[in-house]
Amino acid sequence: MLKDSSELEITTDSRLAVAAINEFTDECERVGNNTQVIKQAVEADANCVIANTLVAAFHLFSGQNDALTAAPYINNASLNLRHANKREKLYVAAIEAWAKRDIKNAIVYHETIAEHYPRDLASVHIAQYHYRNIGDSEGLLRIAEKVAEANLDNPYMYGMLAFGLEECHRLEEAEIVGRKAVEMKHNNRWAQHAVAHVLETQGRLDEGIAWMESVRDTWESSSEAFYNHLWWHTALYHLDADDINKVLEIYDTQIWGRARKDNGREQINAISLLLRLQLRGIDVSARWREIADYLYPRLHEHLIPFLDLQYIYALVRGGRNDWAVEMLDSIKNYADKAQPYAQKTWRNIALPAAYGMIAHAQGKWLDTINQLEPVLPKLYSTGGSHAQRDLFEQIYLDALIHANENEKALLLLSKRNTARSNIPITQRQLANVHSNLNAG
Repeated sequence: MLKDSSELEITTDSRLAVAAINEFTDECERVGNNTQVIKQAVEADANCVIANTLVAAFHLFSGQNDALTAAPYINNASLNLRHANKREKLYVAAIEAWAKRDIKNAIVYHETIAEHYPRDLASVHIAQYHYRNIGDSEGLLRIAEKVAEANLDNPYMYGMLAFGLEECHRLEEAEIVGRKAVEMKHNNRWAQHAVAHVLETQGRLDEGIAWMESVRDTWESSSEAFYNHLWWHTALYHLDADDINKVLEIYDTQIWGRARKDNGREQINAISLLLRLQLRGIDVSARWREIADYLYPRLHEHLIPFLDLQYIYALVRGGRNDWAVEMLDSIKNYADKAQPYAQKTWRNIALPAAYGMIAHAQGKWLDTINQLEPVLPKLYSTGGSHAQRDLFEQIYLDALIHANENEKALLLLSKRNTARSNIPITQRQLANVHSNLNAG
C-alpha cells in the first residue's frame, strides 16, 4: 500500500497510479485543464478503487449528463471494494450517490471523509461543488472550515475557504483569505475567482478589472469551462461600468468565441451574459439564435434547475419555441422523478420560475411578475452562486419597470443601490422610476 502527496493511503502497488492521482488532485483544486490525467491511474492499475472512482468523478464533473460514462468505473471500483480501505469505500459510496443524483447522500459521505481524513481536499472540492449546486452556502463554508486546521500549508484550502466565506456574505474575510491563497500560489484560480466575486458584489469595478488582469496569465491552463467563466466575471465588471462594446468583444472572442459549443457550462456563461445585455436593451437577437441551435441536448438533462431556467429562456429568445415547450413538459415530468429531497425544488420553485422566464422572453411582464415574485426568495435552492442568481432578480426588476409597477421597482432598486451605489444602470432606473411616480 502506498501513500499520495497528502499522506493518505491508497490501495495499490503502482507508483504510476499514485502519481496520476496526485496530479489529478492538484488539477482539480486549481481548476486545471489536465484532469484527464486520472485515466492514467486506471491504466497503471485497473483494479485500484480510488483511481476508478476518481475517473467516474472526472466524467460527472464534465457538466454533461455523463452518468453512463461513469458507470463502468463505479462498477469496477465496487467489484474491488474488498481490497479497499475505509476512505476508499466512502469515496465509492459518495461518487455512486452522485451518479444517481442523490446529492444529499453524496454530501454525507464527503462530510465523513472530511471528518476522518481532513487532508483529502479533492473530496472537499467535490463536496463544495455539490453544496453550490443545491444552494447551501453554509454547508459550502462549513466543510472548508472543518478541514482548515489540517491544511494550513495548502494554498488550495484557502481558496476553498475564501469562496465559502464569500457565499456566506463574509466579504472582507473572503478577500483577505482569497488574496493570501493567490500570494501562496499564483495560479490558484479558485481563489482568484473568490476575490472576483467579492469585488463584483461590492461594486469595486476598476479594482475588479485590475485584479483579473493581474492573474489572467494563468487562465490558459485552466479548464475550458472555467476559462470561460473567469472571462464571464471580467465581462460583468465592464457591463456594470456601461462599457458595452468591451462586453460584446469579450463575448465574441473569449466566451462564445472560445466555447465548446456543445458544452452546457460554457453555454450557460454565454446565455447569462447575453441575458444581461438583453436587459440593458442591447440587440443580441442573432447571438440568441446561434446559441439556441446547440441546446437540444439540454432539453431532458435536468442537472440542476439553475441551468434549466437559463436554457429555456435562450430557446424562446432564439426562436426555438417548440424545443422550449418540449423542455417545459420534460421539467414537469422530471419534477416527479427527481430524488425525493429535490422534488419540492423542481415542482414548487423551478417550474414556476421556468414559466416566468418564458413569459419574460415573450414580453409578458405581468405573467413574469406573477410567476417569479413568489419564488424569488427561494431560488437559492436551484443552485449557482449569489452573483449568478442575481440574474433572476434583474429579470423580475425589468418586468416591474416594463409593467409600471413603480412602487415595487423603487423598493428593489433602493435595495440594490444601497448594496452598490456606483452602478450607472441602477442610477438611471432609479431616476426613471422616481420620475414616473412623480408624474403619477
